[in-house]
Amino acid sequence: MAVGSTSETSHLVSTLICWSHCSDYPIYRDFCPYITNHGLGPRTFNGSHSWYRTHPHMLELVFHRRMLEYPCLTADSARADAVFLPYYAGIDALRYLYGRDVNSSASHGLDLYRFLRSEKPEIWERNNGRDHFLVMARPAWDFSRPPAPDQPAWGTSFLQLPELVNLTALTLESRPSPWQEHAVPSPTSFHPASLRRLESWLARARQARRANLMMFAGSVGVGSGPNIRRMIRDECEEEAAECEVVDCSGGVCDGDPIRYMRVMLRSRFCLQPAGDTAVRRSTFDGMVAGCIPVFFEERSAAEQFGWHVEEGEYGGLSVYVRKEEVVGRRVRVAEVLNGVSREEEMRMRERVLEMVMRVTYRRHGSSVGLRSIKDAFDLAVEGSIRRIKERLTFQSY
Repeated sequence: MAVGSTSETSHLVSTLICWSHCSDYPIYRDFCPYITNHGLGPRTFNGSHSWYRTHPHMLELVFHRRMLEYPCLTADSARADAVFLPYYAGIDALRYLYGRDVNSSASHGLDLYRFLRSEKPEIWERNNGRDHFLVMARPAWDFSRPPAPDQPAWGTSFLQLPELVNLTALTLESRPSPWQEHAVPSPTSFHPASLRRLESWLARARQARRANLMMFAGSVGVGSGPNIRRMIRDECEEEAAECEVVDCSGGVCDGDPIRYMRVMLRSRFCLQPAGDTAVRRSTFDGMVAGCIPVFFEERSAAEQFGWHVEEGEYGGLSVYVRKEEVVGRRVRVAEVLNGVSREEEMRMRERVLEMVMRVTYRRHGSSVGLRSIKDAFDLAVEGSIRRIKERLTFQSY
């Protein structure tokens, strides 16, 4: 099936947010460096071939660059079965979330809608946008604010606007009953450019000496009351010989994969408690390192990434411990993980490593050999096309 790309949309983005204003949003300090290498960010060091300082909110740029290589791409939108919009929704949202238009969040997306209706109205109107899709490199919650001005809430109203309700949106986390959006993996810092680079890294992860039973990378639990992160921190302090914590409070891990990847390589299990959102980029970082994920809520993974990891596959590559059991001190995480046999652990780790390319984004311009393996981008595009086809088929009845 052919995919069309409304390339003119990127000019709209350039008008809406100028790259020279990268440092205008304190939440990022200065996100200009992350834009380099088409959103992959700077290399971790000059000799690096696969590792970059990638910020997850740059997925829109990464996706756009990869789409330019898509074998079924056509510049003629009239011939396309699906239309990709290279609109950087998450970046454009910054002016509504933190910038000059913070009081106009209900307007986010209307400029895009007017552009699509005026530039090539026949393409939009043939299916009222049902055959259009885009990437929104933030959780869907950030775009789900009620448009009514008397209902103050976090986010913009992009996904709530009637004008854009038919779009398919690829987000970093979807809502519990998604019908507009579908979650795709957050980008890690690993972007191999050749099959040899991929195989070399996987061999390193398989051979890693894993002295730690478990590890946690993220902001440590806060507040005086019990919560899952606080309980994990307390247990790791008590089980210092078996658990290692990488404190990423204050964003110190952003753009510094070495800080946590070394610990993940020497750990058998990676703890993935929900934080501000249910889904954590750390889940995919850990999988790249061959560190078996430990989930504490179903919505952290099993309810999110059906195009990349089918729901029934999670039991073979992860451990699930109910959050309530840990917070209520009825279960200790270390005891659960020590109860996993070494044979089962090896099977799970091998399955995790087999899934690495399905949850990571290879570098643009990669070798022919690596292109034969579907990565997170390929699966996201295929899933979007299937979804659009199903919606249009249903519409015809």
